[in-house]
Amino acid sequence: MTDAESVRLRPVGPGDLPRLFDMQLDPESNRTAVTNPRTREVFDAHWTKILDDPANTTRAVLVGETLVGTISCFPMDGEDHVGYWIDRAYWGKGIASRARHLLLCEVTKRPLVATVATSNGASLRVLQKCGFVVEEVRHSPATDLYPECEEAVLVLR
Repeated sequence: MTDAESVRLRPVGPGDLPRLFDMQLDPESNRTAVTNPRTREVFDAHWTKILDDPANTTRAVLVGETLVGTISCFPMDGEDHVGYWIDRAYWGKGIASRARHLLLCEVTKRPLVATVATSNGASLRVLQKCGFVVEEVRHSPATDLYPECEEAVLVLR
């Protein structure tokens, strides 16, 4: 069985947070995703809010029994958004595409919106393989979490 074939999702639990915190510190992952890592305090506050909000569908991505990332659907600015983070050691194995497929089977509401830095070609391909279409490309100013970049807004209708 390949890594992608053994992908499954389950709800994220508090016990997953130390592993997820470590994953989001990876410099190469942050460069690729055009994000800034969170401090422990900011990370814990963010995840407490996520896990306490029943409007969020937040899943751990597992390969076998190994936690390799997260994928989620969440309301933001009046729209339903999707996002994911996969441990760099598991990139290029079809895991993100499989996780996205599994989430889209579970979350059937549409439209869904995703934003991604245009420099992140792999993430753009994952979204497009799942039917997301680029509807806008825009400048995104720097924030505490994100450096300035050009981002694509993709929609699945």
